[in-house]
Amino acid sequence: MGVLFGYYAAHDDDDAGRAVRRDDGGPAGTGYDQFVVKGMDPVVELLPAEVLLTGRSAEAVEADPRRGGLIATAGDGEVVSVSLTEAFRDALADCGLQQLGSVARAWSGSDVFAVPPSAEGLAEFLEALAALARRAVAHDRRLYCWICP
Repeated sequence: MGVLFGYYAAHDDDDAGRAVRRDDGGPAGTGYDQFVVKGMDPVVELLPAEVLLTGRSAEAVEADPRRGGLIATAGDGEVVSVSLTEAFRDALADCGLQQLGSVARAWSGSDVFAVPPSAEGLAEFLEALAALARRAVAHDRRLYCWICP
């Protein structure tokens, strides 16, 4: 089936943790503004996109404590939640479709993918993530990703 990645918005880290540590037994992210994809790791594969969108160096992005910060785990690691940076959220929220397409084309040529995806597929992913980021900014929320191997 492959690894599922649920990109979602939450008020803060405690709220984000509740997305994976469910009291009701529901699936991760239920009740949160989210979208789910296969094979789009927030730490490894998003790095070039974050560098391209924010203008920060890879070293600066990697040093940001919010990038891939472990927020919560469920069970014995069946689901984990990590944070995305505010700089990435804000850059996504401010980005237009044309710029997202340019970033997707440049990102598709990076060496982070085992099987390089199409620029069109990456643009669709970025459009969904940018829409989530715009809603997150409008409602004073942060971005996170739950991962279910």
